[in-house]
Amino acid sequence: MGVNSLTRLMAEHEARKYFQQLIHAVDYCHSRGVYHRDLKPENLLLDSKGDLKISDFGLSALAQQRWEDGLLHTTCGTPNYVAPEVINEKGYDGAAADIWSCGVILYVLLAGFLPFDEFNTIELYKKIEGADFTFPSWFPDGAKNLVTRILDANPKTRMTMSEVLEDVWFKVDDIAANCGCDDVEVDGIDGVFSSGEESFVVESSRPALINAFEIISMSQGLDLSGLFKEQKSSMKSETRFTSKHPASEILLKMATFASALGFKTKSKNYKVKMRSEKPGRKGCLTVASEVFEVGPSLCMVDLRKTSGDTLEYREFQRELSVGLQDIVWTTEDDMGGSTS
Repeated sequence: MGVNSLTRLMAEHEARKYFQQLIHAVDYCHSRGVYHRDLKPENLLLDSKGDLKISDFGLSALAQQRWEDGLLHTTCGTPNYVAPEVINEKGYDGAAADIWSCGVILYVLLAGFLPFDEFNTIELYKKIEGADFTFPSWFPDGAKNLVTRILDANPKTRMTMSEVLEDVWFKVDDIAANCGCDDVEVDGIDGVFSSGEESFVVESSRPALINAFEIISMSQGLDLSGLFKEQKSSMKSETRFTSKHPASEILLKMATFASALGFKTKSKNYKVKMRSEKPGRKGCLTVASEVFEVGPSLCMVDLRKTSGDTLEYREFQRELSVGLQDIVWTTEDDMGGSTS
């Protein structure tokens, strides 16, 4: 069965049909706790029957990869299709970010070009952050309101999946609305799940796997969040290191050492939250850490400040690095990054 990429200007009725299929497929993924995070026309394929299939789940995330704030924190995706909160590196809701990408896709199908497309990267992200785009004269009036509400830079007021499904323009000839989940074509989705059950709501038996794309996107050398702000502190609030020790041992050692420094700790799903019992200059210092499995016998540990004073966090980092030196294989400095 041959497939073609969905990368051309379309008539309104044709674009709507594929957008409907896309929304129903993405809604199905979200109902299973999977967020694609790299939706774009190049990853939307048409089979020989003309039905849409979503491909390339290499950057997808499961619900269990969310931090305790309920948000995802890995910056990834294709720049022109990425929601502003993803680049801003303050955590984002995977569903809202995917919906933004769907809005960009609909714009491309109906306009024939990108809503945000600048040669200069800084200017590109400024336009994305401000949702700064215009419609060409041939853009269907009925779809303008839908796209405008989806491409809302504020994820809290952005159109939700349920609102998209109830939109007047969207609902025209929506055949997919009568289809069950089994009818939705999501290429490669089975590879994302470890089982047919919703295992993401229970305690994980192993740390989350992290792929090469996520490792690259987490590199401080590719930190794009500073493009949004004219001024930003050079003192990073996160650091990473790798270890050849088991994830459970790493977490136990971190929690034990943090407790000795006067921190209360809480661990779940290979994440540990450490909160100072004594308030500092900006309240209690809170640090969150997650252990990822990179490969056989190799883990990567992500450590970041979630609240409190940055200088106090740096001191905590220094003391922790001394306490964990027997299990640390390489630090971010060794891997070519910088923690200062």
